[in-house]
Amino acid sequence: MSESTATAKRNVATDDQAKKGLTTQDLILIAVLLAAGAVLKLTVASFLSFAGMKPNFVIAMYCLAIILTRPKLSQSIVIGLIAGIMCQIPMLNATPLVNIPSEVLGALACGLLIHVPLKIGGKVDINPLVTTFLSTVVSGYTFAIIVGTMNGLALPVIFVTYAVMVFGTAMFNCILVQILTPLLRKVLKK
Repeated sequence: MSESTATAKRNVATDDQAKKGLTTQDLILIAVLLAAGAVLKLTVASFLSFAGMKPNFVIAMYCLAIILTRPKLSQSIVIGLIAGIMCQIPMLNATPLVNIPSEVLGALACGLLIHVPLKIGGKVDINPLVTTFLSTVVSGYTFAIIVGTMNGLALPVIFVTYAVMVFGTAMFNCILVQILTPLLRKVLKK
């Protein structure tokens, strides 16, 4: 069998895998990462809080799950929905039901952006960094807009008031995911 035939068969197999969706291994990875995000949010996040903001490990972990598994857009939305529902656990959330739309939109943004090639010098992939940052901003501002409007705040006030928290959380999340992505990719290849 020639090299081009073998490559073509691998491409067909990859295309078939993409059409089928997530594998059992992908689903396990997503579940483990979401659970890890919840545990980290309950434990470590309080120690890392600064100036009223603390990392949101749930967002970071669902972004990491989407980046590693590269699900279909509809599957990304379901991952966000699960994360939002998971955030309804009283110890994870002080504002019931607000996390559901914010995590769904954050996961949707992540699912869209993960397919944008972003490499520096053709070698360093910064897609996890950019994708996680923007997905966290989408999730954070969705949350802020819902809570702010419920409290009677105008949109400009909401954007300014929540800027430090949203962008601080986004910065933490994107650095964490950028560090973890290549490490987990190596582990998953083994």
